[in-house]
Amino acid sequence: MRMEAQAAMKLFVGLGNPGGTYAKHRHNIGFMAIDQIAADHGFGPWKSKFQGDVTEGRLGSEKVLLLKPGTFMNRSGQSVQAAMQFYKLEPGDVTVFHDELDLAPGKCRVKQGGGHAGHNGLRSIHGHIGDAYGRVRLGIGHPGHKDKVSGYVLHDFAKADEAWLDDLLRGIADGAPHLADGDTGKFMNAVALRVAPPRSSKTPDKSEKTEAQKPVSDAKPEADTRNPLQKLVDRFR
Repeated sequence: MRMEAQAAMKLFVGLGNPGGTYAKHRHNIGFMAIDQIAADHGFGPWKSKFQGDVTEGRLGSEKVLLLKPGTFMNRSGQSVQAAMQFYKLEPGDVTVFHDELDLAPGKCRVKQGGGHAGHNGLRSIHGHIGDAYGRVRLGIGHPGHKDKVSGYVLHDFAKADEAWLDDLLRGIADGAPHLADGDTGKFMNAVALRVAPPRSSKTPDKSEKTEAQKPVSDAKPEADTRNPLQKLVDRFR
C-alpha cells in the first residue's frame, strides 16, 4: 500500500508520559520509537516547542518533524494540534506511534484512520484533529483483565522483554524512511527483518545425511584372519 506524499513536512508523534519516572513504562513505547528514529537518522537536538519536545530532520527525501508531547498522555492532542497549525499540516500528514494492548508483544501494525479503542492518548488526539491520521500500533500484550490494564501499562518493561523491544525499535527506525514516503509495505518489511529475520541458507538440509548418520547395514564384513587355534581359544573366552 502506498500513499502519495503531498505535504512539505510529515509529523511523526510518539505517545508517552514525560519525565524519568515514566521513561521505561510500556505506555511510553511511542516515545521510545521516536527516540530511536532520531538517534539512527541523525536528527538535530531536541527543543521545547508545541507543549512538548521536537526535533527536525530528513527521512529519505521527506522532511520530518518528530514530536513527543509533554502534556501527559490524556492531553496529547493539544501538542499535536499546535504543531499541525504551525506547519499547516493535515491529519493525513500525521503518524502516531503508540502502545497497543490488543497486539502481542513485539508485533507492529500500521493503520490509517479509525477509532481510538479507549487509548487515552488517541482519544485526546481524536478530540483535537479528528480521526484521519495514521497510526503505528506497537504491541505490548494484555495483562488478561481490564482491571489490571492501568498498572500494566504504567509499569516498566520486564527484563525478558528487552530483546524483542530492541529489535522492534531498531526495525521501526530502519523502516522510517519508507513510512515517511508513504510505503507502508516496505516499512513493515524492514520491521520484520529485525523482529523475525530469515533463517540462514547455510542450514544443513535434513534430507542430506552426514557420513556418521548414514546406515552401515550395507558395509561388507571384515575377513576373518584368525588361525584355527585362535578361533578355538576365542570360543572359550
